[in-house]
Amino acid sequence: MLTLLAALALSAPADLSAVGVVVSGNPLRSVVLLRSGGRSRLAAVGEAAFGGRVELVGRSVVVLDFEGQKVELRLTTAVTRAALAPPPPPAPVPLREDRGPGAREMERREVERRMALEVPRILAETTAVPVMDEGRVAGLALTRVPESSLLTDAGLQAGDVLTEINGTAIDSLATLMALYPRLQGASELSAVVLRNGQPVRLTITLR
Repeated sequence: MLTLLAALALSAPADLSAVGVVVSGNPLRSVVLLRSGGRSRLAAVGEAAFGGRVELVGRSVVVLDFEGQKVELRLTTAVTRAALAPPPPPAPVPLREDRGPGAREMERREVERRMALEVPRILAETTAVPVMDEGRVAGLALTRVPESSLLTDAGLQAGDVLTEINGTAIDSLATLMALYPRLQGASELSAVVLRNGQPVRLTITLR
């Protein structure tokens, strides 16, 4: 999992691993999902994570710099097709509407206030792993979701596979990140997840 290009970098976490990448045509826009100590970080080339700075994101290898020490991470096996519940048949499958917290209306200002407070915790405690289907990312498996956060209030649960947000297929981490500025002015947020093999739509109306 962890291979050093040089001598062991003492500042690099011993359990640091790369669990998913999105390689862009522009190398500076490539991103990696890193994991250490039970926490995950999403970082682009040039950004800092777990005490190091991402220098290279490739399809099978990631290089970080820890104060001059180069650390090479071989990409660990991502969630495979088997992790996806049986795919829906070709005919449209009715979505089960979630009537839990995710279906409630929320005040936009309250959501913005909580986002400002909770983003560091959400980034630190949320674990998302790319789910592969025939060589492409078919969604992001949420293996860990912080309790009592905006994510759980929106109806997301650990084990969900996030496949769509407001009509956009989540086919990469880059797509998910690019959605954020576009969703800021939306009056409704709608996500589709696979839960126990069934597609479920989670909806929040912002007032």
